[in-house]
Amino acid sequence: MSKEIEGHILDINQTEVIEKLKSLGAEKTKDYNFRRYVFDTIPTTPNRWVRLRTDGYKTTLAIKEIISQTADGTNEWEVETSDIDVTLKILEKIGISPRGYQENTRSEYVLDGDILSIDSWPKLQPFIEIEAESEAKIIAIAEKLGFSKDDISYKDVDTLYSDIGIELKTTPRLTFE
Repeated sequence: MSKEIEGHILDINQTEVIEKLKSLGAEKTKDYNFRRYVFDTIPTTPNRWVRLRTDGYKTTLAIKEIISQTADGTNEWEVETSDIDVTLKILEKIGISPRGYQENTRSEYVLDGDILSIDSWPKLQPFIEIEAESEAKIIAIAEKLGFSKDDISYKDVDTLYSDIGIELKTTPRLTFE
């Protein structure tokens, strides 16, 4: 198991953030087009789900568990698999069907060894995801980008959607179309 340590800066001006990243010497690493299937656990457990995801380069199967809305509040168990379609078929053949399909895009940057992503999801404003080894480092990176500690959100994507009246657990398809 690993702990994800991350925070978000919501509703950003993407152009301004990219310019700021460039001025700070951040290196753009990749652009990703994520496709994911989400599944309930058996038995269904609040704040825990299975994710089968590909970013166009790598496919993973993971269990995600939100234990708190804090920087280190998400547990994750993840393995790499060779093919999203074959893995989906295997899961379906053993009786596990997805409750939803989701897409999002990401532009990833490295700044002083830390990963920053500009994420875009359907119906949400773009946001920055800062992944670092500690909450203090997340705050320092946010401040370097011109944001304050108060601008950092630790809400997961499900909660961001819930805030705008969309329940991902009952949304079978979430795409940019």
